Amino acid sequence: MAADQTGNVVPPSLSAKEVGSFAYLTVRDRLPTILTKVVDTIHRNKNKFFEEYGEEGIQAEKQTISLLSKLRNELQTDKPILALNDGLADADSWNQYLLRQQGFQGDQEAVSWFKSPWLFVECYMYRKIQEALWLNPPISDYDVFSESKTQSFFESQQAMMTLCTYLEGINKNLGDISEHHLQELFNKLLQVSLWGNKCDLSISAGKENSQKSSPIDSLVSLQPFILVDHSAAVWSTLISARRQRQLGKAGSNRVDVVLDNAGFELVTDLVLADFLVSSGLAREVRFFGKSFPWFVSDVTANDFHWTIRQITAANHKWMSQVGVRWQSYMKEGVWSYHDHPFWTQPHEFCDMATDAPDLYATLQEANLVLFKGDLNYRKLAGDRDWDHTVCFEAALRGFEPSPLCSLRSLKANIQVGLQPGQGSKLGFQDPDWMTSGKYAVIQFYSPNSEQ
Repeated sequence: MAADQTGNVVPPSLSAKEVGSFAYLTVRDRLPTILTKVVDTIHRNKNKFFEEYGEEGIQAEKQTISLLSKLRNELQTDKPILALNDGLADADSWNQYLLRQQGFQGDQEAVSWFKSPWLFVECYMYRKIQEALWLNPPISDYDVFSESKTQSFFESQQAMMTLCTYLEGINKNLGDISEHHLQELFNKLLQVSLWGNKCDLSISAGKENSQKSSPIDSLVSLQPFILVDHSAAVWSTLISARRQRQLGKAGSNRVDVVLDNAGFELVTDLVLADFLVSSGLAREVRFFGKSFPWFVSDVTANDFHWTIRQITAANHKWMSQVGVRWQSYMKEGVWSYHDHPFWTQPHEFCDMATDAPDLYATLQEANLVLFKGDLNYRKLAGDRDWDHTVCFEAALRGFEPSPLCSLRSLKANIQVGLQPGQGSKLGFQDPDWMTSGKYAVIQFYSPNSEQ
């Protein structure tokens, strides 16, 4: 194995055969369950489609289910992965990626469901769901995951009320607190956003996974489960940018947030973003979500704006007050929402500068980029068999648009940046430590530091 410039041993990419063992477990267990739920959801809404579109809606429902049932059969029987043919703007990029996979595997094995990299297989399934809908207007824009996302939101409302009340208490006293106290508050809200990532419907295959307890009261008990904590470096980056701005020096003073799940996690992200703006740690926050429904609960533009409307309309004084302010942030351009085809493609982020140079250039404008969740971590470091002690910088493989931080609860078999012996100790104490969501990391890297 080769060593990188820092002297760390960098394992090669897993071969298709090795990754296939991970993919097989995912394909066999979780992906068919998700597809079955999608089919059931479309079928249950048959009357709705009829009311809105008449017989055309019924026909679209039948044809969409037919395509998804075919997909499920291909998935379960390890059929070859086929090129996309829906003509959408990203289809060529997907098909080129598929050809690249065929080149990696050569002529010996087909690019099939059980013999392809886990990350590619999962992303491909969600893209094929989009294809099945797109090919069948007038239900092309139907979000097959909206019901579960809506349910998760309302089941977490008590925790949201607690969090909004806490935020308003902070905002009342922001002008009178010391920088040290401000850092303490920042650390709390950063951890709330971190643990909000546990509410992931793709991991639970769409089952109820909401937040019911107070997110603030839980932080002390959750602290021992943060395996890597670079929050001090994140704070240093933000407070340095604020000081530069106070001195009248040029700078965007902007934070970008690459979102993960809708529902409670999105609210924790918005609360953190509110605090960054109101405290002067950021002048602007840009949110990046998915351009179509993705990994069950990932945030789309509809989810983002719907959430702010729901917070504003809540029958709770502090929630509604928070929502009004968030709407003002959006109207004034202090906050903005963006999507890009790259986020719903299988590429790892080290490919972004080549495959999506416009997006990479956009992220370069930020003082800090926060990447939420497990899928973003897998794309940051790649689904590779890294030794746990390989440093985060090496795993990024040159992806360094700006200082960046991953806030992630562990739900996949990859983790870097641990201390020697830390991974083996965890494996002995808790064999499922990498996939249960019980543990988390706050991992930071800056091109301008030795972190």
